[in-house]
Amino acid sequence: MNKTPKTELDNRLKRFKNVMDLSNSDWKMAVIFSKINLFYFTGTMQDGILLIPRNEKAVFWVRRSYERALDESRFPEIKHMNSFRDAAKNLRKLPDTVYLETEKIPLALYQRFNKHFPFKNFKPLDMALAKLRSVKSPYELSMMRKSGKIHQHVLEDIVPEMLREGMSEAQLGAELFPILIGEGNQGLTRFGMFDTEILLGHIGFGINSLYPSYFDGASGNKGLSPSAPVLGSRDKKLNNGDLVFLDIGCAYEGYNTDKTMTYMFGHSLPQHALDAHGKCVEIQNEIASQLKPGAIPSEIYTNIMNDLEPDFLENFMGFEGRRVKFLGHGIGLLIDELPVIAEKFNEPLEKGMVFAIEPKKGIDGIGMVGIENTFIVTSKGGSCITGDNPGLIPVFKS
Repeated sequence: MNKTPKTELDNRLKRFKNVMDLSNSDWKMAVIFSKINLFYFTGTMQDGILLIPRNEKAVFWVRRSYERALDESRFPEIKHMNSFRDAAKNLRKLPDTVYLETEKIPLALYQRFNKHFPFKNFKPLDMALAKLRSVKSPYELSMMRKSGKIHQHVLEDIVPEMLREGMSEAQLGAELFPILIGEGNQGLTRFGMFDTEILLGHIGFGINSLYPSYFDGASGNKGLSPSAPVLGSRDKKLNNGDLVFLDIGCAYEGYNTDKTMTYMFGHSLPQHALDAHGKCVEIQNEIASQLKPGAIPSEIYTNIMNDLEPDFLENFMGFEGRRVKFLGHGIGLLIDELPVIAEKFNEPLEKGMVFAIEPKKGIDGIGMVGIENTFIVTSKGGSCITGDNPGLIPVFKS
């Protein structure tokens, strides 16, 4: 079992308090409910709450499973509770205002908690946590590098050998999943986006990668059915000449990487599609070169977008009316973290931040071309951890 080191957990809590002191100087107590943030601070995902007083020891109160929490976590203060009442009885003093994850806590859960912790006001904790988690430690980066190696090997080396005429999108996904698991992928693709369900990612043959989707991304995904718009279609078969589009997540010990790879099955695409794809690769590389400490995400976004020709901008980062207004996003314990390469993100980049950069363009009648890879912010620019293959890998089988 790979347990998060105690020194790592101690440092995260210390950094959290420093962030809160700077951003919310009046804070007295924060409470963590969500599984991702509980894992970040304690190294386990058990059902409970983490109480973080400003001037006292933080305590992880676990409802279920207390035994598993003790087994998995090196967090120094873990106590058992049957309900919030048990935790409340052991609290010395409750401040009037408590900081909570307002993006994550359902109203009913809030009401149950407030019944036993009758604070008068609450303030949001979400931005402070996002800022904290946006800068990865060397330990976290080592997990992401391992995920990136799995990602690169599977999408660049293994997938081309899997493609065969007549297979469905769903078949490709079903065959790809156990391979990823066997290589070390944890199998879960986690998003912060509300009520989002993803299995592997987007798998599209031909124009299916342009299909409308509620997902906040450039590509689409027809999926298995209206009730399960995930994995891929059972009906869409791979034909000679199809563009194959894979936007797949991978994760190792909780930490995600994001990568999009495209393949030309049977024969090459028309020249205008090749040119559009090549331009997307150029954009990715240009953005990556600017991922240095001190760079401003909004300026990167604006400069890139202003340099693009009007003809290229049509169906760039989406298709028809379904276009997204970003070029990349932070990534870590979730696929979609802060900051974002987009307008209004004006705080400077820091060393150790990690971004998925994904310039893509929809081509009518063909599908989504473009690329995505995961980069670490360094003094020399973005360091790619998911491979440098430019995509449109030819798969021409006799």
